[in-house]
Amino acid sequence: MPRTELQVELLAHTPDALSLIYAAFRQCYHAGFVGEMWPRLLSGEIGADKQAAFVERVMASGHVSPIEHVSFTFAVRGVSRALSHQLVRHRLASYSQQSQRYVDGSGFDYILPPSIAKRPEARARFERCIAEIGEAYREIKTILEETGHGKAREDARFLLPQAAETRVVFTMNCRSLINFFEQRCCLRAQWEIRAMADAMLGLCRKVLPVVFAVAGARCERLGFCPEGERFTCGRYPLPEHSMMIIKKQ
Repeated sequence: MPRTELQVELLAHTPDALSLIYAAFRQCYHAGFVGEMWPRLLSGEIGADKQAAFVERVMASGHVSPIEHVSFTFAVRGVSRALSHQLVRHRLASYSQQSQRYVDGSGFDYILPPSIAKRPEARARFERCIAEIGEAYREIKTILEETGHGKAREDARFLLPQAAETRVVFTMNCRSLINFFEQRCCLRAQWEIRAMADAMLGLCRKVLPVVFAVAGARCERLGFCPEGERFTCGRYPLPEHSMMIIKKQ
């Protein structure tokens, strides 16, 4: 049961993503039919720089719904079941996750939190527990199989910990991704999902920089921390009106 590491791969994204977003934005403000404009976009007659400048300008106004037409699909491995429980809270997405009902967990890989990894005594106890769980899983699965239970893996999986590795394929549109990055790139996000979000953001920026250049934790875009005095990490100042309230108190 080896320790495993995060790996994030971009499997696919909507083709001609910039042109599609440009066309969707233009249809909102254009009296004509963008279907007739589409061949000109694909041929390069309307250049990418012009498209990007228009999209950037409109997005800056707060109009962002047309970016929902473009989606990205990721494959992730080396993440824990604890992470996947957080990930699926983002509901405007599609998920396909490795099943513990069907995949044998006898030698499951696991995720080791850094705080435990750097403390030898904690790490030794953690890894001993993982080994004990693996042994118990194998024993119970064998007992169920030998006594004629047809779904041994399905019931033996109840022993598997949140540290057990899982693998997921998921798809989000650009608007959902921006929301995801605002929450999960924040320094207050749990360390594992933040590392995954940072890796995803890097991949998105390579494909569609005009949309994702300013994506990330909300504080980076706003220039202040919107979390409030109680939850701020201190990286950015609180909004001025919040500071005034604090001073009055």
